[in-house]
Amino acid sequence: MARRRPPDRVQALLAAATQVFSTLGYRRAQMADVARALAVAPGTLYLYAESKEALFDLVIRHGLDGGEAAAAGLALPVRTPAPGATLEHLRGAIAAAAQLPLLTAACKRRKVRDVRAELAGILGELAGSMRRHRWGLLVLARSALDWPELATVFLGGLRMRVLSELETYLRRRSGAGQLRALPDPTGAAIFINETLAFWMLHRLGDPAYALLPDAAAEALALDMLQAALVSR
Repeated sequence: MARRRPPDRVQALLAAATQVFSTLGYRRAQMADVARALAVAPGTLYLYAESKEALFDLVIRHGLDGGEAAAAGLALPVRTPAPGATLEHLRGAIAAAAQLPLLTAACKRRKVRDVRAELAGILGELAGSMRRHRWGLLVLARSALDWPELATVFLGGLRMRVLSELETYLRRRSGAGQLRALPDPTGAAIFINETLAFWMLHRLGDPAYALLPDAAAEALALDMLQAALVSR
């Protein structure tokens, strides 16, 4: 029978599993790795999760859309999901994470009165989405390297959608002379996405860069991207 554990233990389990999957990826990660990160014996970990599949499902659900509050009331041990259930849930979670209303609306407008304010909103929206879904995105980015089905869902469902809308926006505003002329809008869209991904996500993997507070990192990235894109 599932038992309820103290919320701090559930959060510690989620943090340990996230750390392991974001570092090793799904294929290489083992239950023993999570046990070490949680500082418990390997056998003890099975009191909290039935399997590696159960832990990965937990991380995906709460790293992308569940949040700590939802995880706090979780019944343990976490059950192993049915075959295909994690990927199916991921499709819905990614569809929600890919919703960027300011960017979508801007792509439908031919011109705008204040392009600087519009661009600031779009960049801030994308950075905020990365911040909110940070740990799920880090796990997905690492695990997609060795799980083809996951890569298809993650890269095709989220990254390509964001890049496509960014490219459309840049072409429209650059073509209208409201943003600086861009030699390659496709490359510029990738540059924007990867710049924000570094400052909002990947810098945390370097102890020196992780010392920079989130707010300062985000403000710096947004300021420099706006300066690079707005015509003088």
